[in-house]
Amino acid sequence: MIYTVTLNPGLDRTLEVDHIIFEEVLRARRTQLDWGGKGLNVARALQALSQESVVMGFLGGDTGRTLERGLHAMGITTDFTWIDDETRTNVVIQETGTGRHIKVNESGPVIGQEYQQALLEKVMQTAREGDWWVLCGSLPPGVPTDFYARLVHKVHEKRAKAVLDTSGEALRLGCIARPDLIKPNRLEAEQVVGFHLDTKAALGKAVRYFLDIGITMVAISLGKEGLSLSTRSEAVHARPPQVGAPGAAVGAGDALLAGLVWALSQGKSLEEASRWGVATGTAAAMRPGVEMGSRTDVENVYQQVKINHWDTESTENVK
Repeated sequence: MIYTVTLNPGLDRTLEVDHIIFEEVLRARRTQLDWGGKGLNVARALQALSQESVVMGFLGGDTGRTLERGLHAMGITTDFTWIDDETRTNVVIQETGTGRHIKVNESGPVIGQEYQQALLEKVMQTAREGDWWVLCGSLPPGVPTDFYARLVHKVHEKRAKAVLDTSGEALRLGCIARPDLIKPNRLEAEQVVGFHLDTKAALGKAVRYFLDIGITMVAISLGKEGLSLSTRSEAVHARPPQVGAPGAAVGAGDALLAGLVWALSQGKSLEEASRWGVATGTAAAMRPGVEMGSRTDVENVYQQVKINHWDTESTENVK
């Protein structure tokens, strides 16, 4: 089973407008509600790949109940830890045609120590050897920056796989716990290693930094440039094809992670996993809001993804 843990989910409201113009009243052509948060996006992308998953994390209030009902209506299984305060609402304003967007996220409710402990205990009771646990997203107020590291340790105690996708100090401390896979984007990786990833040599240096910590697999998403996926023995760079009019690209990185985890859980090779990841992310980027691409969309993009094998010690491709 694949589990996703989202500590700070939210209700995402997307407003589509003709043009984003500041200091003017804008009229929305279309409004869409989505069940947001990185782990929820991963779960929806997994569903598009016909992969079941269980969504976990913190929910509260009427917004939380609306979010849970929405997930259940989509056929996604949930096992949330309920809190007293209200789950947050996030707003996306998207420009028709261009895909340009503004996203404003609320901070989220304060999570007390008792709720944190309840979630840790639930993970310990649920995790089984061979499961994949995708731990992702921002930390809500009240949750310490080492919480993901603690979750990684709990998952590993049960001999399950831990995947981490977060940022800042939570990512740095989480990496020290040696998750099986991390997936920062370029900026998030730069914040941890302390230098810009503006060349292949710099990218290779960053990959080696994470591998030397003890992380088994390092995926760094590079936006339109695709994905770098590396282990100690192999490194690939998967590039997406040029596609039609872009969507908002909100959730595309989460979809990429879903495709990657799905492929790895199926025992696929590094090259195949990177191809599935980029294809799933690209298919999502072609859709409006946080909508995910269908399995057919993903398969069509999969055939067009370009793969280069490279040596993280060198600036040159090796294949």
